[in-house]
Amino acid sequence: MSSASETDFPHVFVPGNSARTLILLHGTGGNEQSLLSVGRMLDPLASLLSPRGRILENGHPRFFRRLAEGVFDEADLIQRTHELADFIEFAAKKYQFSPKQLLAVGYSNGANIAASLLLLRPEVLAGAALLRPMVPLVPMPLPDLHSRPVGIWAGRSDPFVTPEQSTELLSLLERSGAAVTLNWESTGHELSQPTFQNVQAWLESLTL
Repeated sequence: MSSASETDFPHVFVPGNSARTLILLHGTGGNEQSLLSVGRMLDPLASLLSPRGRILENGHPRFFRRLAEGVFDEADLIQRTHELADFIEFAAKKYQFSPKQLLAVGYSNGANIAASLLLLRPEVLAGAALLRPMVPLVPMPLPDLHSRPVGIWAGRSDPFVTPEQSTELLSLLERSGAAVTLNWESTGHELSQPTFQNVQAWLESLTL
């Protein structure tokens, strides 16, 4: 396990034993360690790349600013999305993994920036598992996601993400050409063991 201080994002990279790499994008208040055990459970053989968001909100790391709960600073989101995409390109060269085998696993704030990466810089990801995401932004024109696999996991009782927001994101990604599945769970914003089991099965079903 190693981290590199010469990049803009504090991060951890854990080499794996397959061609696949998972980029793990934490929620508000998380860090580069938060999802490592989850990533290893989801794919025991994949390499893991786990950056820490560089924005602080009351001392809690995030990947981009928000103006209020559920209200994003879109200009900052766009800037931070491109910065993260540039970091991914740097890390791909440094650690010698292919973006064509790179899947994002993002939770909450991390899911939102993963969706933003798909919409603004689709070349850096092969697909994404989005856990409790919202619609980050609606770019014009929409990207061509070339049947890229995207899984959305939404909680029916989520106090932060309405069912309408989940279906809106589904529609947005479908209109962009992605192969999207929306998975409803009888839970709130938190993640559960069944969530991880479902994501693991989804990852195992993919052929990139």
